[in-house]
Amino acid sequence: MTVSQQVTRSIVGLFIGAGLSLSMGACGKSDAPSTSNSQAGSKQDVTITLVGYAVPKAAHDAIIQKFTTKWQQEQNQKVTFKQTYGGSGSQTRAVIDGLPADVVHLALGSDVNKLAQASLVSPDWAKKLPNNGIVARSVVAIVTRPGNPKQIKSFNDLARPDVKWVTANPKTSGGARWNFLALWNSATKAGGNEAKTTEFVTNAFKNVVVQPKDAREATDAFAKQGQGDALLNYENETIFAKERGQSLDYVVPDVNVSIDTPVAIVDKNVDKHGNREVVEAFVKYLFSPESQAEFVKLGYRPASTAAPDPRFPKIKTLGTIAEYGGWDSFQQKFFEDGGVYDKIQAGKK
Repeated sequence: MTVSQQVTRSIVGLFIGAGLSLSMGACGKSDAPSTSNSQAGSKQDVTITLVGYAVPKAAHDAIIQKFTTKWQQEQNQKVTFKQTYGGSGSQTRAVIDGLPADVVHLALGSDVNKLAQASLVSPDWAKKLPNNGIVARSVVAIVTRPGNPKQIKSFNDLARPDVKWVTANPKTSGGARWNFLALWNSATKAGGNEAKTTEFVTNAFKNVVVQPKDAREATDAFAKQGQGDALLNYENETIFAKERGQSLDYVVPDVNVSIDTPVAIVDKNVDKHGNREVVEAFVKYLFSPESQAEFVKLGYRPASTAAPDPRFPKIKTLGTIAEYGGWDSFQQKFFEDGGVYDKIQAGKK
């Protein structure tokens, strides 16, 4: 097997395994709970529609199985889940356009805020849940060629003239925005003012060989097409790939950012469907030790304080999006037309 084939199996296999699953069925039939009863004396059957970005599907499947069994035993009510997965931005647009989600698990807090702006989610959604709605966390990893021949150790190395790398386009990819924030945060934490930080990020992006529209295409460019010496990716995805027996080299810089993935209740739909009791119980269960263990199995860092896990390298300096004004502010400043990112792209020429 060639090195390129090994890398392809290592990285692309994960995305194929995660897949973009669509199991909504006839969405129009899910607006009201079922009126059938599984046994005498039981409550009416109820349906929950869960809409998420693709990566956490495996954790959701395990959690749902545990929750439905527990709820049936304790409440004598059958719960059925309909799930649909895809890119966080596209899923957000689908919910706004009418996809009848009761619960969303998205990649960016700003995507949930878009649902709030559309009057689907309560404006104070984060305050109503544990950990401000953050149900799973990760950090940014640097995937390298086998053996890390360029000896890449930190985000600073991405600005070296001999290092070429791949990331999706942050104008179109939520994951790429986390990647961008990781570089910006790295320079800021090193003491750079905005001018110095902009200079560093501009120099780093001069080394980007291709910027596909999403993480899947970025992975294909690195693995299948052999472009670049490194690829920015989520730590949880690289851990999940390795634990499935795939050969993969990666580095987790000790100056990093907390990738916070939020969950929220889509209040407008829940009120319409009349399933609030079970929906709120499920969302609460997502933060339970049992559910958190499933996220950790998938390579996510615990959303709450937990015993150290040897799979997760210690992060010396962990930045957060809150330090930079939150995603709404960061999006406006950096990624809207004419923002900092556009100026960085112009500065590459």
